Amino acid sequence: MGYEWLAIAMFVGFFLILISGYPVAFSFAGTGLVFGLVGWLLGAFEPARLLLLPNLWFGTMANFTLLAIPFFVFLGAVLEKSGLAEELLETIGLVLGPLRGGMALAVVLVGTLLAAATGVVAATVILMGLISLPIMLRHGYDKELAAGAIIASGTLAQLIPPSLVLVVLSDQLGVSVGDLFLGALVPGLMLAGAYALYVLAVAYIKPSTAPPLPLAMRQISQWELLGRTVGAIVPPVALIFVVLGSIFFGIATPTEAGAVGAVGACGLAALNGRLTLKLLHDAAHATAVVTGVVLIILFCSSFFGLVFDALGGKTLITNLLVNLPGGYLTFLLVANLVIFAMGVFLEFIEICFIAMPLLVPAAQALGIDMVWFGVVMALNLQTAFISPPVGFSLFYLQSVAPKTISTKEIHRSALPFMAIQLVVLIVVMAFPQTVSWLVERSLQ
Repeated sequence: MGYEWLAIAMFVGFFLILISGYPVAFSFAGTGLVFGLVGWLLGAFEPARLLLLPNLWFGTMANFTLLAIPFFVFLGAVLEKSGLAEELLETIGLVLGPLRGGMALAVVLVGTLLAAATGVVAATVILMGLISLPIMLRHGYDKELAAGAIIASGTLAQLIPPSLVLVVLSDQLGVSVGDLFLGALVPGLMLAGAYALYVLAVAYIKPSTAPPLPLAMRQISQWELLGRTVGAIVPPVALIFVVLGSIFFGIATPTEAGAVGAVGACGLAALNGRLTLKLLHDAAHATAVVTGVVLIILFCSSFFGLVFDALGGKTLITNLLVNLPGGYLTFLLVANLVIFAMGVFLEFIEICFIAMPLLVPAAQALGIDMVWFGVVMALNLQTAFISPPVGFSLFYLQSVAPKTISTKEIHRSALPFMAIQLVVLIVVMAFPQTVSWLVERSLQ
């Protein structure tokens, strides 16, 4: 067996350190350092391999695709901190308020729009939790329906372009981020549509769970409502279409479109008289934090991967996955179970750098379409992100939810939406055309 046992011990050691609460970047680096030294002492690792690290790191910094991350994060931060996203939610809530379940439907629509504008889950869930949840609870909405709609819709930013998950996955999968954006659009809209249908079905089957907003809250003239709609909804929606449309029609790369979107968000804030130095500082700080986390994890995971590969770990894992009984179907089952389990406990960035380097070689060896595989993994992460007991979106909402809704109710609220996500995941796996159709159309 050679020194593959050392690679297995290295991976187990990494997870033990990780679950102890140590930061993931330093878990990568520390494990790589310790097992690199052990491998060197046993003659299984040649220190000269470390000379490859500068090339790997500079190659990462030169990756034009990853430059999209700070642009899209900055775009979302400006929309959130300027209050434009808040106005969008309030206005759509007024428009749909007369309907049964109208406020929950507004949450789904705004969650979809903010996902297409920001690609950031935490900000979307917290924003809608602060604004919409108290209103829905105050006016008689079922607690679990209200909380579940916010959790699920806010997490759409995991899948709908310009999702940061897809940007990071494109680097790990070695595919075009534009193709991943195109491939994820139909599944993402399918998921949003399924949420909307569920909310409306519950509202009409059990009217008491999602009543219309009281007339007193809708005392606004049609002209005033029209003016608010045009002012609050049209500009951000137009920005979304400009950013995503320029990518889908081949006018701009995702990075170029992200830069345009960042400038456009600043322009919208300026038109509303909200573009201040403090806003730019806060948005830039939020962007620097997210980008810094991505890069430090990427650098440390490169070091870990270099040592792990030298010890024969990647070859061992690839051979095991490729030779599973049942071929690629069993591989897909194992890959989905692994990603789901990791998604319950870890952030998507960490999962991409831990699991993808092990799964991608096997997927390529089995001839699996990598764009479809990436979308399936992103959809799986979407499900894991809201799964009790430790899905991250649950904690985001819990941090801002009124005391009238318990932790148990928040966790239970996610269950029907998890079932919807699993159905959509199965549909996408059974019908790869849901991913490939737009990609193929773009090539014509």
